[in-house]
Amino acid sequence: MPSLLDPYQLGDLTLKNRVVMAPMTRGRTEDDRVPTPLMVEYYRQRANAGLILTEATVVSEIGIGWNHSPGIYNDAQVEGWKPIVEAIHQEGSKVFLQLWHCGRASHESFHPHLGLPVAPSAIAINGDYIHTPNGKQPYQTPRFLTVEEIAATVEDYRQAAVRAKQAGFDGVEIHAANGYLIDEFLQSKTNHRTDVYGGSLENRFRFLQEITAAVLTVFSSQQVGVRLSPNGIFNDMGSADFREAFPYFAERLNAYDLGYLHVMDGLAFGFHELEEPLTLADFRAVYSGTLMGNCGYTQATAETAIAEGQADLIAFGRPYISNPDLVQRFTNDWPLTPDADPTVWNGGEQDYAVGYTDFPAYSAS
Repeated sequence: MPSLLDPYQLGDLTLKNRVVMAPMTRGRTEDDRVPTPLMVEYYRQRANAGLILTEATVVSEIGIGWNHSPGIYNDAQVEGWKPIVEAIHQEGSKVFLQLWHCGRASHESFHPHLGLPVAPSAIAINGDYIHTPNGKQPYQTPRFLTVEEIAATVEDYRQAAVRAKQAGFDGVEIHAANGYLIDEFLQSKTNHRTDVYGGSLENRFRFLQEITAAVLTVFSSQQVGVRLSPNGIFNDMGSADFREAFPYFAERLNAYDLGYLHVMDGLAFGFHELEEPLTLADFRAVYSGTLMGNCGYTQATAETAIAEGQADLIAFGRPYISNPDLVQRFTNDWPLTPDADPTVWNGGEQDYAVGYTDFPAYSAS
């Protein structure tokens, strides 16, 4: 039976193990959103994973919705990513860039010259506040994207893929999860459109379909992944028809022969509790390609998912923050450092190295 620590063939890429470092927004850039030398060290420390998925990386200025997150919409950002990719490759790992647009999970203070955040429909997040460059602010009601603006956004994704290729990435992941723009189009809770991008499952899938097709003009199909979060409540998500919708979306993605489908099947990031959660088995029944599980896995539960054929790869997030040598700990049955305090997940005003590159590798002494 396959094991978590066995190599895996992902298209033309040989992954040294089936452990994936999940994308985690860490907020360590400056205002220019150019990746920094400290980020080079952070990723180098964790390049024991077979595949690294970078932190979510915005494809355009209007897509920004997080303090100090990196971008991939200008040449300086491309140059900032290049040494990170090189460092990961030097350690024998592969790396995909996660393409991100925050949609309504944004605020005009991130992009004052562009105005309100955008979304499929003018529906605000029901939440207390968003962290902005000006401190905590109430969520705003976004403006809905016109059909012409949707086409321009698809082009933003294509251009981001072009820049990712220039930076040397092995591939890209389309972030269609966690209540960000693409997920907002997919879900009936946030998509109340009456045009070709709303209503039916087919119409709600159209935006992701167009982005996928655009990115595939830049990378080969096996160099592209898609991430979905069918059970998630983050950013005020959760749609009554989720059990019908997400298997449909997964089945439609079969047509593209993608590198993988990344499903946040675990409930550790919050569960909307609308019905029984969708599982990897539900997706395995409709999706024929490489399947990646994520969210709350331990080494033991990951091994079970792979041995039983429910997943081919498993992504680990929080354990990789405080255990930069996670694969070595799995290999040698070394204990894990407990999950870090959430206050160090993002940089804030503190020393950016704190809670970022200062977690030591395991030592028996």
